[in-house]
Amino acid sequence: MRVATFNMQNLRLRGGQLDGARDADVEAGPEATRHDTADRLLGARLIADAAPDVIALQEVFDRAALDFFHDRMLARVGSVRYPHRVCLPGNDGRGQDVALMSRRPLAQVHGHADVTPRDLGLETPRWMDPTRPVFRRDCLTARAGPLTLFVCHFKAPYPRARKAWKVRRVEAQAVRRLVEARFPDPAAALWLVLGDLNDPLDSADPAIAPLLPPFSVDLLARLPPGERWSWHDAESGQYGRPDALLASPALAGRFPGARPRLHRAALGHEARRHAGHRFAATGWHRPHASDHALLAVDFPGL
Repeated sequence: MRVATFNMQNLRLRGGQLDGARDADVEAGPEATRHDTADRLLGARLIADAAPDVIALQEVFDRAALDFFHDRMLARVGSVRYPHRVCLPGNDGRGQDVALMSRRPLAQVHGHADVTPRDLGLETPRWMDPTRPVFRRDCLTARAGPLTLFVCHFKAPYPRARKAWKVRRVEAQAVRRLVEARFPDPAAALWLVLGDLNDPLDSADPAIAPLLPPFSVDLLARLPPGERWSWHDAESGQYGRPDALLASPALAGRFPGARPRLHRAALGHEARRHAGHRFAATGWHRPHASDHALLAVDFPGL
């Protein structure tokens, strides 16, 4: 089984077409919209090229946008099809939901957008209401064959970095509680936390520490440090690795050779750290598939 995760950067359907990989309406106008379709075709080609059996997506506005992308964009670039698709409403007021597309049937599909810190017995900062939803988007869970997926998109580190850190810490604690509630012995079960966890690159004090080793195995840590980056911000020039593949100890132990591949062929040329292959349609900033790479990992025979 090949599993992937990809932040699509605002996949939104309106007016009968998809917005491109751009941040809401900050880049609005003819110059922004000129590349919209090209962006999404690059995203489709990136997915088709990686050919995952199951792919977790972030920043999908709704099921209609997901279906439009699948039926209109993926169909134009290759034969890959995902008959099993999920995108449940989350808590982001802008509609940035998490989603799944799968070639395999999905079982035990469940969103947790309504779960609160109080429901999970979590302590919160004084300014955080324990009766309000804990996830800024959602934690979408589903089982694909023997593997249980926890698809997440945590709070971004802005506008106030320290406050956002505390939000992510509670989100990470919440996901851990969900894993522990699902499995009597989490270390022995087959599960994967994946998505955009929004922690800075190799932070000395990661907000997502409750999910990190020894609770899980960070599969990206199997790559050399210089190869782990998965995101580039055009405005600041910053690189990061907000995207994660955190495997249960049992899953990682069963597949000691499972090393993620970062598909960067549709990042803009401004991400100069990537010196490898790019699709011909990729531009300096745009067209591009996203400001994130696609991450994929193989679990043979699963």
